[in-house]
Amino acid sequence: MAIGSCRHPLLILLPLLLAMVHESTQLQSSQTWSLLKIQQLLNYPPVLSTWSNYTDFCYGGDYKTSSAFVECYGDSVTQLHIIGSGAGVPPLPKTFSIDAFFTTLTRLPDLRVLTLTGLGLWGPLPGKVSRLASLEIVNVSGNYLYGALPDGLSRLGNLQTFIADDNLLSGELPGWLGKLPSLAVLSLHNNSLQGPLPESVADMAALRTLSLAGNNLTGGVPDLSSLKNLQVVDLANNSLGPAFPRLGRKVATVVLAGNRFADGLPAGELASLYLLERLDVSRNRFVGPFPPALLALPSVRYLSVAGNRLTGMLAANMSCGDNLRFVDVSSNLLTGTVPSCLSAASRKAALAAAANCLSPSGGGGGDVGWQHPALFCQNQALAVGIVPPDQAGRGKKGGAAKAWLVAGVVAGALAAAVLVAVAVFLAVRKVTMRRAKARPPRRLVEHASSAYPSQFFADARYISQTVKLGALGIPAYRSFSLVELEAATNNFEVSCLLGQDAHGQMYRGTLSNGTAVTIRSLRVKRSQTSQSLNRHIEMISKLRHRHLVSALGHCFEYNLDDATVTQLYLVFEYVHNGNLRSRISQGTEGRRLPWVQRISTVIGVAKGIQFLHGGIMPGLFANNLKITNILLDQNLVAKIGSYNIPILAETAKSEGGGGNKYPSDRVPNGDKMDIYDFGVILLEVVSGRPITSIHEVEIMREQLQSALTSESPSRRRLLVDPSVGRSCSDESARTAMEICLRCLAKEAAQRPSVEDVLWNLQFAAQVQDDWRGDSRSQSSEESPLSPSQIPRASNTAPADAA
Repeated sequence: MAIGSCRHPLLILLPLLLAMVHESTQLQSSQTWSLLKIQQLLNYPPVLSTWSNYTDFCYGGDYKTSSAFVECYGDSVTQLHIIGSGAGVPPLPKTFSIDAFFTTLTRLPDLRVLTLTGLGLWGPLPGKVSRLASLEIVNVSGNYLYGALPDGLSRLGNLQTFIADDNLLSGELPGWLGKLPSLAVLSLHNNSLQGPLPESVADMAALRTLSLAGNNLTGGVPDLSSLKNLQVVDLANNSLGPAFPRLGRKVATVVLAGNRFADGLPAGELASLYLLERLDVSRNRFVGPFPPALLALPSVRYLSVAGNRLTGMLAANMSCGDNLRFVDVSSNLLTGTVPSCLSAASRKAALAAAANCLSPSGGGGGDVGWQHPALFCQNQALAVGIVPPDQAGRGKKGGAAKAWLVAGVVAGALAAAVLVAVAVFLAVRKVTMRRAKARPPRRLVEHASSAYPSQFFADARYISQTVKLGALGIPAYRSFSLVELEAATNNFEVSCLLGQDAHGQMYRGTLSNGTAVTIRSLRVKRSQTSQSLNRHIEMISKLRHRHLVSALGHCFEYNLDDATVTQLYLVFEYVHNGNLRSRISQGTEGRRLPWVQRISTVIGVAKGIQFLHGGIMPGLFANNLKITNILLDQNLVAKIGSYNIPILAETAKSEGGGGNKYPSDRVPNGDKMDIYDFGVILLEVVSGRPITSIHEVEIMREQLQSALTSESPSRRRLLVDPSVGRSCSDESARTAMEICLRCLAKEAAQRPSVEDVLWNLQFAAQVQDDWRGDSRSQSSEESPLSPSQIPRASNTAPADAA
């Protein structure tokens, strides 16, 4: 009995103790409310479909997925991870407020880790982020954040990682970066940052990763040799230079490709980087001898110096590091033979060495691809001021006497040149003064670029002036050798010929790695200078976007006698799933795109136009867009297959074809011409009828006007393709018709901006999703945070987000 009487009170107390433990670890109700408010502000994304009033965010693991979960310590949230669908996600509705969103986040005061990627967040990053004083790791990649980095970030003393890749951030990097004592990872690649790197970067003692690739940064790189923890430096595709940056000895990855670094590679400094695994300095302006010590670095795995003007002689007996797996020395001025450790027989490392002056045979052996004649490399080396080795050591006898003679000749020539220059200057100044007096004074506004009118910047506040480069999945742009292209097309066999026009031939080919490509051949006139060709290639290399048939590379064919360029080959991706018309007006039953896919497709076309207009400088306008030139890939992603590349217009002019009267970035109302062409494409997408003449456009435009003024939905439905009429909502169809009608306005000034078009089409897609219904309609009845409380966006032009 005694034992039984002792057990009874314990049995009674045990449930009470457990209840107290559970109560002590329950998430604060205010933080639960904040998480549900975040769900509402994000417009109830599918990734948060498991969240509700009854979710136990801290200790109820059933709701967690790999894309959305919360971690807690005690009764407070310490980690919040929400990972959206990734690339291509549209921006949140214009009712979204980034300021309200971060205000809600500040109600999670113990938050240490914040991940918000691919969610369509837009707006400037607010300074109130400083209220989240406990933040250690922040990742907001893949959104539409724009503007400068706020000063509030400088007050996050615990911040260790800040990642904001693939956004629209602009302005200069702030000097207060050096005041973040714990920051170890700074990654801001693929934004629109500009200006120089601040000197304070050298004060970031904890920095391990610095990734700023794909911006518009200029000037020199600060001395980073004092950063003992620095391991990764990725500054590719900017305009940095000319001096090679000084780095710490523990760096493992250095990527400087696509910049303006010049002079010689610092052989001694690079040889001391014993932990270096990846070095990419391709597509710069380096000259001087290639340092053989780079091949023998103990840890190096990847080495690329392609696309420079490096000289020197390779030899079969050069040694390679044990870990070396890939070497690219193509498009330089190297001579000699391939080192044995890089030959095909050694099977040690893959080698790309085309477009040098290497011997195809010798001690090293192996296929070196197409090579220039030796004379070409000698001439080019002299052109950049590099004396070939065989001339540098020739007899010194009589050198002093010749030097005095040369000095006298040079001095005389310089004196004559100065006199001529002064005379020309005075003559030009006199003529200019006369012209200035003869014409009335001009207003300052006349000097503004006609390619970027003020209206462009006003309309682009919501989705920025320039869009991010969506080249995901597209191989890196590079220089091809003629041998590669001949192999890809079976020596340009007739069966590979896709067509021929005034510009040249177009072939289909398959590269050695299986990639299908389109190769356009252009004849180059002798009047075309190398500077002009390089300028064109620099612009073409930027034509890379998810919704363009993107450029993959180029190849020059040279005259062996004088080393001049006679033929230019442009290599583009090959899109083989037909054009848009084949899936709309000419599509067979079962192949016609449904309404949702049609809206998604024209949104893609609009994004491609947006990139052509503002994603590159200068923009490309008057692109003669046609529905037959909108191609679809295997995932039915729309790609603009033909656009106004300036070099094509120049080729047409040189051959008497007239070409464009204006450069592509100076066509009067060129942007509005593209909007009109887009309207014709959208009209065919909505109606499902092939449109082949302006007369048909005018007739259907009047029918569209009449249908939109009618109150009857059935009247509008008559204009919609019958194959999709039942599957689209009236509001979605009406929105598409309204923006289509505005695109077809007779007056160019009355046509909308491409950002306005994007807004309306994304709204059409949104209301279509709402009309089809989804799980949100049920969860909204159970939750006090109903999505119906969010005001629905109108289908008018977006308001100024500022």
